[in-house]
Amino acid sequence: MTAQIFIALFGLTAVYLTQQSNERIKRYASIFGLLGQPFWIYATYTTGQWGMLFLTACYTYAWLVGFYNTWLKRKSLK
Repeated sequence: MTAQIFIALFGLTAVYLTQQSNERIKRYASIFGLLGQPFWIYATYTTGQWGMLFLTACYTYAWLVGFYNTWLKRKSLK
C-alpha cells in the first residue's frame, strides 16, 4: 500500500511538471520521475509482474535521459 502511495505521488507530480511552460519548473519532472522508480521496481518485483518490471526499466532509462539532458549536459556556448 505504501509503494502505491509513493508511485501515485511521484508519478503524478512528474507528469504534471512535464506539462509546464516554465522550463525552470519543467526540469524537475525527471527528478520526481526517478524518485518513483524504486517503488515501481519493488511493486512489480514482489508481485512477479515481469512484463511490468521490464517496462519499469524502460521508464527508468527514459527518466535518466531526461535528467541527463536537463541537469548534467553542458549547455553549448553561443
